[in-house]
Amino acid sequence: MAGSPPHDETRRHPSAGNVSSRPTLVQPDEPLEPLPAISFPHGEEPGRAEVRLGPDLDHTSLVRLLGPLDGRRVLDLGCAAGSAAVAMARAGARVTAIDPSTARLTRARHAAEVAEVKVEFHHSDLADLAFVRADSIDAALAVYSLSQVQDLSRVFRQLHRVLSPEAPLVLSLPHPFATMLEWDHEEQTSPWLTRTFWSEHPLAWRVAGDEGSTHVHQVSAVFTSLQRSNFRVDTLLEPRPEPGAPGSLHRSALDEWVPPTVVIRARKQGT
Repeated sequence: MAGSPPHDETRRHPSAGNVSSRPTLVQPDEPLEPLPAISFPHGEEPGRAEVRLGPDLDHTSLVRLLGPLDGRRVLDLGCAAGSAAVAMARAGARVTAIDPSTARLTRARHAAEVAEVKVEFHHSDLADLAFVRADSIDAALAVYSLSQVQDLSRVFRQLHRVLSPEAPLVLSLPHPFATMLEWDHEEQTSPWLTRTFWSEHPLAWRVAGDEGSTHVHQVSAVFTSLQRSNFRVDTLLEPRPEPGAPGSLHRSALDEWVPPTVVIRARKQGT
């Protein structure tokens, strides 16, 4: 078309995905505007080789929390665009992935097809695992997805039913400290405190036509809910983002002030 720039002079904003026939185009030397950290992993490009638990973390070490994956049945709770599900399937896991959004499942199925891996997808509420047999899951993963759930106990009770004894549940959440701050873009020196630690109001976000509400769960509340659901917490991490870690579209200047992510591993106790 006359007047159109050559194909290699523009690029699709990675957060655009395939949800629009007219995606945002940016110039090659134009920096990409960061996405809201609380929206992770929405907007991330699928097809990465590693499971990513949060923006700019050392995923090579964190993925060890799941243990060996080859031949194990793994539940991906809230699969978003399918990045973690595809990475685990590539590692040999038999992955069952669920998400309450049909649009996200469509993108996740496409990602699995492109990667040529087998993933069993289900459209379901995160607390509705009736289709999964009791004691049949070897490991469960929830990357930021439990921040979309207000009542964590319902989910933990269902996970306790489907996990085998001593099986790990690895979950990551937006760190509550990070949700209290906003960067001062004018001064560029320090963040502003914009939310109290005890605020119960969810935070809304929108990324590339996808939207959600993030419930801020205090670490103590998550720990207590896991214990009451008969899980034993054996790992609690507040990792600092690594400068050398693979780049993330959710990078924030706040990362130098507070941890963006809290990571917890718990194991099923009893039967």
